[in-house]
Amino acid sequence: MAKQHTFADKAKGKVKSNLLNVKVVKTIKTESGAYKFQERFVKLEDINQVTSIK
Repeated sequence: MAKQHTFADKAKGKVKSNLLNVKVVKTIKTESGAYKFQERFVKLEDINQVTSIK
């Protein structure tokens, strides 16, 4: 039995999105004075929108 699809055929059919994945790290100071870090990923259309993330 022969292979029906090559890797190039599979990769050609995928659609690439125009969104960028950006990792946002937020610092929070606890009551005891220690710092905690919260990380999350945000999808943005343009890199200039980084300054508007809260």
